Amino acid sequence: MSTLAWKRSTRLLIYLVLIILVILYLVPVYVVVVTSLKNNAEVSLTQMWNLPSVFSFSSIKAAWAQLGPNFGNSFELAIPATILSALLGSLNGYALSKWKFKGSNVLFFLILFGMFIPYQSVLIPLLRVMDTIGLYNTIAGLILVHVVYGIPIATLIFRNFYVAIPTELMEAGKIDGTGYWGIFRHIILPLSIPGFVVAGIWQFTQIWNNFLFAVSLTNPPNQPVTVALVNIAGSQTIQWNVQMASALLVSIPTLIVYILLGKYFVRGLLAGSVKG
Repeated sequence: MSTLAWKRSTRLLIYLVLIILVILYLVPVYVVVVTSLKNNAEVSLTQMWNLPSVFSFSSIKAAWAQLGPNFGNSFELAIPATILSALLGSLNGYALSKWKFKGSNVLFFLILFGMFIPYQSVLIPLLRVMDTIGLYNTIAGLILVHVVYGIPIATLIFRNFYVAIPTELMEAGKIDGTGYWGIFRHIILPLSIPGFVVAGIWQFTQIWNNFLFAVSLTNPPNQPVTVALVNIAGSQTIQWNVQMASALLVSIPTLIVYILLGKYFVRGLLAGSVKG
C-alpha cells in the first residue's frame, strides 16, 4: 500500500470513528427532542425511539407554563454576573500580566486557589453571610456569589490572553503620556474581545446551569430555572414528555450562545496560546 493510500485509509478510519462517537453523543438529544414532541399516549419505553405519529407541542406549552417565570430570574442572574466577572477578571489579568509588582505571583496563586475550593465546603458560611448582609433569597445575592466565584477562572483566562499582547504597545502608550487606566481603556480593552468571548461563554454556561447555589440561596419565586426544572422532575406525577420538553427549553439559551459564538470561543482559547 502506498503512503498516499495509507494516509487516506487512516483519515477515513478517523472520520468513521468520529461519526460513530457523534451519533452516540447525540442519541440522548434525539430522545429528548422526540419525546418532547409526543403526546401522553405515545410516551412509553417501547416507543422511545419512534418518531411521533402527530407532532404535539402541548408538552412544550405545559413546560413553559411552569418554567416561564423562572427563565426571567435566570437571565436576570446570568447576564450581569457574566459581565461583571469577566470585567473584573480582565482588570486582574491586566494588572497581573502587564504591571508586575512584588508578590504578584503569590497573589495570582491565591486567586486561582479559589477555583479548587468545593462549593459544598463553604455553603453554610455563605448562607450565614448572605443572610447577615440581607442578600439571602435575592437575585442580587446570587449575582454576588457567582461574580466572586467567577473571578479566578476569568482572571486566568485574561492573564494568559494578555501575556501574548506585545509589551511594546504599552511602552508606546507610556511615551504618549497614557497612564495605567488609559492604557487599559485605549490599548488593552479593544484587543480583549476574544478574551471576553471565552470568559463570557464559560461564565454564562456555568451560571445558567448552576443548581447548588440557586437551590440553597433562594426560595420561590426568586429561584432560577434550574431549580424549577428539578422541581418538575421531582413531582409525583411523572409526565416524561413534559420533563423532556422542560430540559429542552432550559438548554436552549446555552445552545444558542455556543452556536452563535462557538467559533469565536475556539479562536479566543487559541489567541493567547502562542506568544509572538
